[in-house]
Amino acid sequence: MAKKDIFELVTPWMIQDGTEGDVVLSSRVRLARNLEDRPFPWHASPEVRKEIRAEIKKAINPSEFDFINLEDISSLEREKMMESHVLSPQIIGDPVGRGVAISKDRLSSIMVNEEDHLRIQSIAPGLDLSAAMKRANAIDDQLEEILNIAFDERYGYLTAWPTNVGTGIRVSAMVHLPGLALTNNMPKILDSVNQLGMVVRGIYGEGTEALGNLYQISNQRSLGRSEDEFFKDLVTVATHVIGEERKIREMLIEKNRTFLEDKVYRSLGTLKEARIISTNEALALLSDVRLGIDLGLITNALKPKIQALMQIIRPAHLQKYLGSNLDPEMRDYYRASVIREELAKE
Repeated sequence: MAKKDIFELVTPWMIQDGTEGDVVLSSRVRLARNLEDRPFPWHASPEVRKEIRAEIKKAINPSEFDFINLEDISSLEREKMMESHVLSPQIIGDPVGRGVAISKDRLSSIMVNEEDHLRIQSIAPGLDLSAAMKRANAIDDQLEEILNIAFDERYGYLTAWPTNVGTGIRVSAMVHLPGLALTNNMPKILDSVNQLGMVVRGIYGEGTEALGNLYQISNQRSLGRSEDEFFKDLVTVATHVIGEERKIREMLIEKNRTFLEDKVYRSLGTLKEARIISTNEALALLSDVRLGIDLGLITNALKPKIQALMQIIRPAHLQKYLGSNLDPEMRDYYRASVIREELAKE
């Protein structure tokens, strides 16, 4: 089977350690926009979606973005994009008339004809909403110079879902919360986050589960407040969650160090020796090892490899890495093999 360097297939922000990087993997800003006098994508025929896509494609700078018609690529490639957080789970099964533009640096993208005509998003490593916001707004400004965007003086940007009307902004942070999960404190955190007007979602956003103790914190609606206020709200909530996670980690080190060391090294040992392993189990074990690295129990030099593995062992990435379509049982076998080989290099 054909193999590449695993770092070639991993999105840059996944392996870069940004601000508050022991807890926050990435920050994302997403802007929902629609064209005037056009039906929303879910109410448009495939032919109309293609017309809208062609209009939007003309407005996107080809020197900055690579544009892809989703029906022109394989379902495996679309799933890989979903695993990389470029596409949403909702769009990959119905690609006709839909598209995506991906920036050359792979930190920004534009989904075309998902729930809205445009979903502009930018991602930065760590807790760095400023960088993500700056890039997303720059793309938005460029597109609004060319396209007629649906906007109402009273309600703001008009969107397919009422919760996105207004600024059309969704700010989010992907956080790694093994301490809170291990000590069963997640329900308390979920409640406090909800009270602050935010919501905690799974690894791929709304309607998905948390895998590898990875969660997304984001605003629930975009009407009635400014972009800056949503920005500040997320930073406040993320800072609170970071503090709670760190307190739990410190408590575990102080009071249950032997238990924690045993858990971390058992997980590392299993990853180094397992012959068959599922995605969920692999992510859970990699989460344990990442916790051990962040607490200084394991060398920090291993962190980029562990973070890369947390993405590369997902089903579509694994098959792209191996250059072969595999059934679930064979994926579990080759996933274990890839993990063993990669960890043996360290």
